[in-house]
Amino acid sequence: MTPQPTCANPLGARPEAAEASSACGAAYWRSRSDAEWRRRLTPEQYRIARQAGTERAFTGRYWNSTVPGLYRCACCGSALFHSESKFESGTGWPSFKNPVTPQAVVERVDHAEGLTRTEVQCGCCGAHLGHVFDDGPPPTQRRYCLNSAVLELVPASSGTGQSPLKTSSAGPVI
Repeated sequence: MTPQPTCANPLGARPEAAEASSACGAAYWRSRSDAEWRRRLTPEQYRIARQAGTERAFTGRYWNSTVPGLYRCACCGSALFHSESKFESGTGWPSFKNPVTPQAVVERVDHAEGLTRTEVQCGCCGAHLGHVFDDGPPPTQRRYCLNSAVLELVPASSGTGQSPLKTSSAGPVI
């Protein structure tokens, strides 16, 4: 059985015991009302995460960041991507080769704007993160093209130890 990541909760809310036993506390985050998301997020974060919006290219705070660390979901705090997976794609959005675990993100077909693309959502709270394309560098050939507004970078030098993502024999401890 593949270990499921445990969702972080930087916003102070604590899932009930029954909800916490579900895969990554997703029931807790997915049951939040639209009004609650509006209160928790900035207008830009809400537009992108909850309405599948997109920030303009070359305007997000992480599109050209080279700071080592862990990128987390700005909505629920779940670990999504390591900076080691980040690369310069020339698109103006932060681009990554692969998520920290396969369960960290969910991919679904997106037919918005007359295009067929693959949307990337947070595996825990379902926030829209961006899209994934098959034109990335080897070995994955994947380019996870994400919106900075829905990411939070936890620098490796933030005093949380050698790496913001620790691993145990049971899998990632996020």
